[in-house]
Amino acid sequence: MLDTCILIDYFRKQEKSKTRLLQIVDEFELLCISSITVFEIYAGATLIQLPFWEVLLEKTTILNLDAQTAHVAVRVLQQMKQKRKSIEKADLFIAAAAMNAGIPMATLNRKHFEHIDGLKLL
Repeated sequence: MLDTCILIDYFRKQEKSKTRLLQIVDEFELLCISSITVFEIYAGATLIQLPFWEVLLEKTTILNLDAQTAHVAVRVLQQMKQKRKSIEKADLFIAAAAMNAGIPMATLNRKHFEHIDGLKLL
């Protein structure tokens, strides 16, 4: 599971070969993103950027937010409250999607996710 920041990093860097995304592509056969990442990408994209994102996202497996993922998100949110930690809702749902699918997650913002029990970070 790729966090949104992995894709944004790829978009922004001139030298794509040095991005975390290409390192991950070399390491894993299948990559996916959450439908929440699709929302974040399109919400922040300008009209000029849209063609880039459409091509990239067309080639990406997208895991949709379903009822089971929502239940995982509720458990994570409760866990975070017990620890007196907070998490943005988008990050919560992206992490829950990875956990529900039983797959590790790649992010450049480990601090956002490090307090989630059961989430495997790359």
